[in-house]
Amino acid sequence: MTIEIKGNWKKGLALDLHTESSTYLGTDETGHDKFDTKRTKIGQLVYDLKYSGNQAAVPRIVEIIRANIKRIDKIDVILPVPPSKSRSVQPVHLIADALGAATGIPVIKNAIVKKKETPELKNIKDPAKREEILKNAFSLTGKYDFKDKKVLFIDDLYRSGATLRAITSIIKEQGQAADIFVLTLTKTRSNR
Repeated sequence: MTIEIKGNWKKGLALDLHTESSTYLGTDETGHDKFDTKRTKIGQLVYDLKYSGNQAAVPRIVEIIRANIKRIDKIDVILPVPPSKSRSVQPVHLIADALGAATGIPVIKNAIVKKKETPELKNIKDPAKREEILKNAFSLTGKYDFKDKKVLFIDDLYRSGATLRAITSIIKEQGQAADIFVLTLTKTRSNR
């Protein structure tokens, strides 16, 4: 199942929802909310990679991407979305590298960088507030030529699209890319 995601890019897809359901169970002894969450197949793979460090999920994720994205051979370059949180291993970078290796498409991980620290957007419910936080948060490094290129952004989770819209604007305006495509592995059930 793929889900169309709309924005300031030419075409965008999420491979599936992140979760099928999530039932609130109450709080634990430390006061943290507890949920019984049922994830989609790709949602579970992303979760296992991101939170359990299960790198065996990467080839399976790439298989799913290749089975669902038909004309990937028309892409000139793959750009993983800059991470919102610093991790020793960045899951989206691993997936982008594996996809690039499988398709022969170059992957550039540092073309767009964060100019300022921002809070994790998953904790911000208001879409307008998210947009404001991301205003001038990213810049193009200028090390790479994207003029007239077909660029694929890849990310693990689509929620409101604020980050993708911000970086798409930069690649369009400053990088003069011909076309920008977006692929997210999963999408939340709500855009809040």
